[in-house]
Order: sequence, then C-alpha cells, then structure tokens
Amino acid sequence: MSNPNDVTGLVAEYRVLFDGIDGRQTSSLEDALVHEGEWTPEAAAHLLYLARAYGSFMLRSALAISLALGVEDGELGF
Repeated sequence: MSNPNDVTGLVAEYRVLFDGIDGRQTSSLEDALVHEGEWTPEAAAHLLYLARAYGSFMLRSALAISLALGVEDGELGF
C-alpha cells in the first residue's frame, strides 16, 4: 500500500480473507486472521474487538476490518 492513509487495499484484503465466513462467528474470523492473516490469536481477538466495539473510528487495521465486516458504529456506538 503506497499511501498509509488509504486503507482501500487493506479493506479489500480483509474482504477476501473473510469471504464465505459468517461475520457473527468470531471464532471463524479469528481463525482466518490467525491462519491466513498471520496475526497471533491475541492480536486477532483484539482487532475484532476494536472493529466491533469502535467501528470505523479506531486504528487503521481495525477500520479496515470494520469496513470489511460492515460494522459502521460498533457495539459501543461511537
């Protein structure tokens, strides 16, 4: 990705990674992040928490995951 402010490529990458996985199945998403995305289990759990809890407001990777999952406002509603 040439521009670190542009997460378009990262969003597309996570969409492909999560293709065919029920977005409600946290364990399946974590498994995909660990085995295909090369994240540690702890990091995968935290990224998904951030994506779900904060939506597009937080870190770039959490933003990309939340956009790929369509979690706009997150569970906390920020």
